[in-house]
Amino acid sequence: GAVEVSVRSPVACWFSAMLYCFGGSVLSSLMLAEPPVAFLAKGTNILLASSVWYLVFYCPQDIFYRCFAFLPVRLLVAGMKEVTRTWKITAGIAHADSHFKNAWLVMVAVGWARGAGGGLISNFEQLVRGVWKPETNELLKMSYPVKVTLIGAVLFTLQHSQYLPIARHNLMFLYTIFLVVTKVTMMLTRSAASPFAPLEAALGHMFFGMQQTPSKVKGEGAVSSNGSSVCDRSTSGQHRDGVKKRQAKKTE
Repeated sequence: GAVEVSVRSPVACWFSAMLYCFGGSVLSSLMLAEPPVAFLAKGTNILLASSVWYLVFYCPQDIFYRCFAFLPVRLLVAGMKEVTRTWKITAGIAHADSHFKNAWLVMVAVGWARGAGGGLISNFEQLVRGVWKPETNELLKMSYPVKVTLIGAVLFTLQHSQYLPIARHNLMFLYTIFLVVTKVTMMLTRSAASPFAPLEAALGHMFFGMQQTPSKVKGEGAVSSNGSSVCDRSTSGQHRDGVKKRQAKKTE
């Protein structure tokens, strides 16, 4: 519904875009009891994001969008975004450590929020556009970017606390390469499945006893394509047979 909102209310569309672009800063500031509007002080970043927002929604003939919809350009932009994700995670962890020394959970939470804030506050961003979909909560069904950001926050927190025997720049390089290669592969293959799905299924079954929801529940009839169950069809068939027999008796 973003296109409709851009026509009906440009202000709501702009605010929604800024929340998605700077959601990490907003969420991490709230977690550390800092002003959530601090990102507005960075005028250059706001101007750049606002310029891109305007060109995406209001450029004549959608020329700007069509240029960036070209696959090689999309791959380049997606790779650049994953590079900035790494920097956001490490910056969030360092920021949290400056407030709470050696607080692992705080560093993981702030690093996760800084790197994937746009996804984590997606429900609030949807409310700005007049949409309410609580079933899309990232904590209920995490998307791949949110999952991989959480893994990165844990790894960089361990490295920052010197529990992971690897240099910071080496970890950043390896993690960024993994992000870029995985993202580009998913875009080229047009796959929305998370590469962590097999591991998640195995760990979920091992530690939490997660199983696939059975397609049929015992005691309930199977539902046909038109929505009627087998029991309903058998009952209606018996009713028709009874009516025919009564009519035959009356005729006799």
